[in-house]
Amino acid sequence: MFTGIITDIGRVRAIRDTNRDRRFELETAYDLATVEIGASISHSGCCLTVVEKGDHWFAVEVSGETLSATTLSDWTVGRRVNLERAARAGDELGGHIVSGHVDGVGEVLSVTPEGGSHRIRIRAPRPLHRYVASKGSIGVEGVSLTVNEVEVEVFGVNIIPHTWEVTTLGALRPGSRVNLEIDMLARYLARWQETAA
Repeated sequence: MFTGIITDIGRVRAIRDTNRDRRFELETAYDLATVEIGASISHSGCCLTVVEKGDHWFAVEVSGETLSATTLSDWTVGRRVNLERAARAGDELGGHIVSGHVDGVGEVLSVTPEGGSHRIRIRAPRPLHRYVASKGSIGVEGVSLTVNEVEVEVFGVNIIPHTWEVTTLGALRPGSRVNLEIDMLARYLARWQETAA
């Protein structure tokens, strides 16, 4: 489990295809002495397992299924990636509960400065858009955000200067593809309503 609070921006340093899977090596500022092989780390919202590590880098392997359902198939060497280590009991829950299971890929429609902040409008894929609610939480590229408004499949989020600077969201442009994870409570409430009907 994660909280959607980014703790490092990694950089893809190498990519290698292995049969149907893909192996990524990422540079990081994490103290890798505290990261075990088999540890879970969120990569722009996608929970991946550390399979190897070296001096300031670690490797993960990504299945064909994950590549087809996330933006990871777009990654190239040099790509900056939002990283978050798994939450531990007793950690501050600064964002919201995030599983690291990407629900769909959204498209950025606009990025507009608003005072010191930025308003980003994103189109969620159908039928995922039904689970996005105004004032609810959503994970965008692994970042915990509050939904400001919803218009059918388009929703808006406001990015404060701190988040703009310490995540990769500041690099988003119209047309950018983003990993989306809907709020876990919304997911289970919708499922409960479907089975109760």
